[in-house]
Amino acid sequence: MDRIIRLGGALLLTTLLAACGGGGGGGSSGGSGAGGSSGGAASSAGAAAASSSSKPGASVPAPAPLAAGEAAPSEADAVRFLTQASFGPTVRDLAVVRGSGFRNWLVAQMMAAGDNYSAYSTAVHTTGLKDFCAEYGAFPSEYYRKNCWQEYYSAEPLSREFYVSALSGADQLRQRVALALGQIFVVSNSEVSGTYGLRDYHQMLLDQSFGNVRELLGAVSRNPAMADYLNLVNNEKAAPNENFARELMQLFSIGLCELTADGRLAGGSCRPTYDNNIVREVAFALTGWTYPAGGVSAWGSSGWKNPTYYRGQLLAVPAQHDTAERSLPGGGKLGGGHTPAQAMDAVLNALFQHPNIAPFIGKQLIQHLVTSNPSPAYVGRVSQAFASGTAFGIGSGQRGDMKAIIAAILLDSEARGDSKSATDYGRLREPAQFIAGLLRAMNTSSDGAGFYYWWGEEFGQAIFNANSVFNFYPPDFPLAGTSLVGPAFAIENPNSTLARYNLSNRMLYWNGLAAGGFPGASGSTADISSWLPLADNASSLVSEIERLLVTGGLPADIRSGIVDAVAAWPVSSTSSSWRTERVRTAFYLILASPEYQVQR
Repeated sequence: MDRIIRLGGALLLTTLLAACGGGGGGGSSGGSGAGGSSGGAASSAGAAAASSSSKPGASVPAPAPLAAGEAAPSEADAVRFLTQASFGPTVRDLAVVRGSGFRNWLVAQMMAAGDNYSAYSTAVHTTGLKDFCAEYGAFPSEYYRKNCWQEYYSAEPLSREFYVSALSGADQLRQRVALALGQIFVVSNSEVSGTYGLRDYHQMLLDQSFGNVRELLGAVSRNPAMADYLNLVNNEKAAPNENFARELMQLFSIGLCELTADGRLAGGSCRPTYDNNIVREVAFALTGWTYPAGGVSAWGSSGWKNPTYYRGQLLAVPAQHDTAERSLPGGGKLGGGHTPAQAMDAVLNALFQHPNIAPFIGKQLIQHLVTSNPSPAYVGRVSQAFASGTAFGIGSGQRGDMKAIIAAILLDSEARGDSKSATDYGRLREPAQFIAGLLRAMNTSSDGAGFYYWWGEEFGQAIFNANSVFNFYPPDFPLAGTSLVGPAFAIENPNSTLARYNLSNRMLYWNGLAAGGFPGASGSTADISSWLPLADNASSLVSEIERLLVTGGLPADIRSGIVDAVAAWPVSSTSSSWRTERVRTAFYLILASPEYQVQR
């Protein structure tokens, strides 16, 4: 055991000191009951356990098989692909991808019916009570009365559902893309109080994940939770708040500086895409919107302003809309005499046609799915897919087609390949991806609880509760001592690194997470039983787990140390516990390695 502790500590130190390309910034992860690679003994031993049951509601057709004579993807690249396009490989999914090919898998995922999150109660905004938690008398049970704020106002119930979907949802690609979109188009529980509103916003992102960027901009801009979060709602024509107008341009569409199609600064320096006058012009153009009908306030309505209500889309109030001629981003003009809807469409159309939007949004999606430092050529190819609406035969041919953009990102030569040895390639697994991947790798049965208030806070990423509209971390966070960026490293520190180890330890050695007190709680329990038959041979056990979890394999010295630590548990003829300890050790140390912490 001392050997294992020493090795784990060495890996932790290596992880903390490593840069994005050569190692990660995290610590340990969990053990897997999911099974080993797609071949060998682990495949047959773990295949059944690895087949995580799909969450009800998500329906994905079986992908078409490889064409006759078409080569199957390599095992390493299939693992890399599933790491990018899902919340982590499983034996079953690996076999499906290798039997269908990357493109066919994407097409099937894009045809998925998709997941529908629970329709959380709107009672917080429809009872007419000043203090809902104190006065609302129709709670379904005593639990909900005592935990009113958590269950009706916070993102905690939605976080539970998010992790269940990430763990067992069949629509993995949609879930992964929606997470990325939610970190670009941020709405946060830090300002928006209403579980149903946060749910409806995330559901909108899920529904728009394979749509069109223009439609996405419209859905985001008319969403009442976003309008509340960034002060678009109830803006009077005489004195509009500029917050949404500014962030719509800075964060949601074109960014601060003029860009070339490949994402580089036009002219080699920052030339502003807009000035404060344009912010004012857009703010005036977006006046005259209030909440949808349905909300009730203890103080009644305030003239034209509806009470807070997050279900549906914003309601236009023409009398409160500024109708003057206004300048648009990119140099166009909005003629006078327009309606609120006409003005919003004009603003969004101008942003959608702006040359910056393709590289600005495309590069961030690459960073969330594939690598933190994509080459300009990679960004340029994704921008071309944005403009043409098609990539690799996927897409409608319409500008801004999300299917084409995603295909361009995931099928690009810079994303695919057996080996990625460049030191600037890869991305640190952000906490939400790390947690979900850990659960999938361990074949965990989970109710999704515990990853918001406790573990989410420990990791620095309580999902749906970003600290600001700038997300949990910025896309340009610099890696000290390098010219690289490592976005997720912004929330990685010794404490959050140790949290990765602690969660792994909890799942492997302390029976997971206990069930909480909410109705239907089951906790989170890992199942590593399918790996036990492989424990006789320490080297083979490590190899099978390594194939599934570490694309490109472990360095020889780290792998040798892990094999030695696994073999340190002696074979016993009187007890079977040595098998369990070998599997635990193998998973704990492999998932602790920088090669796992950094997605490559």
